[in-house]
Amino acid sequence: MKFTKLLLLLITISFCSYAQDGIKGKKDQIKELKVSFFTSELELSTTEAEKFWPIYNAYDDKQFEIRHQKMKTYRNLMQDNNLNKMSEKEASILLSQIERTDNELYQLKKRLNTDLKTFLPKVKIIKLKKAEEDFNRKLLQQYKDKNNKK
Repeated sequence: MKFTKLLLLLITISFCSYAQDGIKGKKDQIKELKVSFFTSELELSTTEAEKFWPIYNAYDDKQFEIRHQKMKTYRNLMQDNNLNKMSEKEASILLSQIERTDNELYQLKKRLNTDLKTFLPKVKIIKLKKAEEDFNRKLLQQYKDKNNKK
């Protein structure tokens, strides 16, 4: 679970670093790769796919929005020079904000699972969890490989 959060944080940070280069284009490119990967891994029927993708895309967009907006704020506040000057009261406020964001993301994921349970076998929902982790791991590896070539 911690690895997944770290991986998602790194992916989010990488998205933010490409903001000037057209974050929309990078996001769309990753989304296309994700659709292809998930389609292969989940083996969705046509009926399942018709219901799955609108729900999953809405979830994915909302998750990205939360991470992009809030993590950017947190990242700015958590720079070393800011942390060294941060009071306990400021740290407490920031920690509360982070906890609220974590809870918001948890509730979003919980809602996704509840929605998917209405039409997908539970085994495929578990396969989705694995596919998300596998996809993120591959994406991170490609990012590392690309940076090692530079």
